[in-house]
Amino acid sequence: MEKSESIKEIAIALSKFQSEVPNISKDGSNPFFKSKYATLSNILETIKKPLIDNNLSYSQFPSGEHGLTTILMHSSGEWMQDTYKMTPIKNDPQGLGSAITYQRRYALGSILGLNIDEDDDGNKASETSKAKKENEPTELRPTNYTIVQAIAEMETSKNINEVKLTWAKYKIFQGNDGFARMKEVMKEKFNTKTA
Repeated sequence: MEKSESIKEIAIALSKFQSEVPNISKDGSNPFFKSKYATLSNILETIKKPLIDNNLSYSQFPSGEHGLTTILMHSSGEWMQDTYKMTPIKNDPQGLGSAITYQRRYALGSILGLNIDEDDDGNKASETSKAKKENEPTELRPTNYTIVQAIAEMETSKNINEVKLTWAKYKIFQGNDGFARMKEVMKEKFNTKTA
């Protein structure tokens, strides 16, 4: 993830946005996985006014081969962006269009902290996930979080133990390049190779 030198104003605005954005209805369905999700058009319509009210805007554009860059901007001039790459199953106009729509939906959901899919708590991947989640200490289970907050918290770690705790706390974001890069930056800062 790349960002402006300061993200104080955009973080405040994003927090307000998240408290004001209404629930996004799951108006699409995936018959293969028997799940519901919010369509891109529904997401765009729902976030439009809360973004404007909080002086936030975004832009999304193709980047390189199969990449999509999403930038979130604040009227103060602060910004943050990242690129998401996904190779379409079919390399034809329909396949590319589908991939871009999918990327746009998930990138917006991630950067804005939106609930756009049904969450089965990983139970389809592992039937024991629920039991593990219930046994996990409360302080390691954030309730209302975004990748932006996770990266900001990692960046403000005061020692290697805080780096480790933040990494464990935001386990859901461990696959995010920006979060992983910030962890590496903080490890270097504290001159250690273990986290």
